[in-house]
Amino acid sequence: MKRYITIFFSFLAFVKLSGQGAYIPPDKPHLVIGIIVEELNYNQLEKFHDKLGENGIKKLINEGTYFKNASYEYLLTQSAPGHATIATGSEPSFHGITSDEWYVPLKNELLNCTKDVNVNSVGGSFESGLHSPINLLVSTFSDELAMATNRKAKVFGIGLRESSAILSAGHAANAAYWFDNSTGTWMTSSYYIPALPEWVNDFNAMKFSDAYLNSTWNLLKPLNYYADCLPDSNSFEMGFNNINYFPYDLKKLRSKNLFNFKNDYSLLRETPFGNSFTTSFAIRLIKNEHLGKGDATDYLSICYSATDYIGHRFGPSSVEMGDAILRLDDDIKNLLTFLNDSIGKKNVLIYFTAAHGISEIPAVLEKNRIPSGYFQQNQALQLLRSYLNAVYGEGDWVKGYSEKQIFLNRTLIEDARLSLDDVQKKVARFLVQFTGVQAAYPYSAFETNDFGTGNLKRIINNFSPQRSGDVIVILNPGWVEKESDYVTNYNSPYEYDSHVPLIWYGWTINRATVTRQVNMTDIAATLSTLCKVPYPNACTGEPMFELFR
Repeated sequence: MKRYITIFFSFLAFVKLSGQGAYIPPDKPHLVIGIIVEELNYNQLEKFHDKLGENGIKKLINEGTYFKNASYEYLLTQSAPGHATIATGSEPSFHGITSDEWYVPLKNELLNCTKDVNVNSVGGSFESGLHSPINLLVSTFSDELAMATNRKAKVFGIGLRESSAILSAGHAANAAYWFDNSTGTWMTSSYYIPALPEWVNDFNAMKFSDAYLNSTWNLLKPLNYYADCLPDSNSFEMGFNNINYFPYDLKKLRSKNLFNFKNDYSLLRETPFGNSFTTSFAIRLIKNEHLGKGDATDYLSICYSATDYIGHRFGPSSVEMGDAILRLDDDIKNLLTFLNDSIGKKNVLIYFTAAHGISEIPAVLEKNRIPSGYFQQNQALQLLRSYLNAVYGEGDWVKGYSEKQIFLNRTLIEDARLSLDDVQKKVARFLVQFTGVQAAYPYSAFETNDFGTGNLKRIINNFSPQRSGDVIVILNPGWVEKESDYVTNYNSPYEYDSHVPLIWYGWTINRATVTRQVNMTDIAATLSTLCKVPYPNACTGEPMFELFR
């Protein structure tokens, strides 16, 4: 009798909970979404926390698990290495994407990290379609997900920048879509599919990019929301042809052919509307590809790149960057609303993070009496060539400079019967004399050595014998490379470039704040464990145990 009474009351309790909407989450999420922002460091998000709406990024923070001490542990913090590190769970020394581009001595050219001349453009201009994950040397979480489900899992990646979409999607993706400057439409390459799906053609036919570029970029919020930013008009920012204050009449900017915007759609990348355009396309993709509706876990990476371009031109403390973050918050709100309504929070696992941070404008730091400056790499390279000519005789001893790396003419050095190690060491000792250079290390220092911690370890994590330069340069904190069109940059091992926000939301994720240090390689390991699929084949990360309680 007691047993029957217990069963009866257990049944009543179950009915009561069911009536109150109690819900047991599925064994695996129906859909995993990676939201990856380019050029957003941890401090920027904290700065605008109180200005954010309740249903966007703040909803992720308030209802999810916020890792407040997540960082990249390699030297060259750039967009492509960031996306590849998140996707593979390994350092650039393993996955091969050591920088956005690298020098190829045999071809005497700089190679974009996803360039592939053996594929064809699909849906866009010819040159923009010559891309694939050919240079990504290892598997990604999404690759393992696809194989573990016998390709039943649908995998997609989207982003304005082709490398972002491709590297975050992986090798086995159904498709990666990126933005074509020449046509203002979304496109892909024949590596993925032979022709665009009908729904993509329909989306492109609506010409949203034209509508955005015929509008005006005004402030989203009242001016007091931007009180912690620099004044709207100041002497520090580059702006659009030195126009650096609101409002921005985008149609007028295009018609004046500033930066060749008239003949293409690249201006869209330089405004927050590029992120809104990405969000609209992501929602359309989820609907038309029926993501989260099948038996297997699907995956979509959404890469937001507009903040990258805006940060370069205006800096991280500008009103423009502040407005871009507030508008991104609105985009996240729209995405979350759609996902919660159409698929359900308990069926979707989301991680929100950034591919890298950004340095403050050196002039802003100098105004506050903080050491900083621009490293004039072109002048340094010119003086280096003169120095090597004086030491070794006239010759083309230096092939080039890219991403804080010197590439030497190894063929000439070999023909001259010189020791490559000696030349590299002479170059390193010469470069370290320049103002703003903290250290310069020759290639040979990293072939056989290992370093436990610090910047030398970060170089090891970034080092590839086939793709790294002969000498690697580290600048002082606050110093950035000088580029004609930009006022600041990233690409350093320091806090402002490597420390990024990381938030998990949805499915079985509880509300929590975690302050321990985690490596960004841990994301792929965590996803693999949560979704019960093998780790990527070069994964060095570890699962974030706080998500399994």
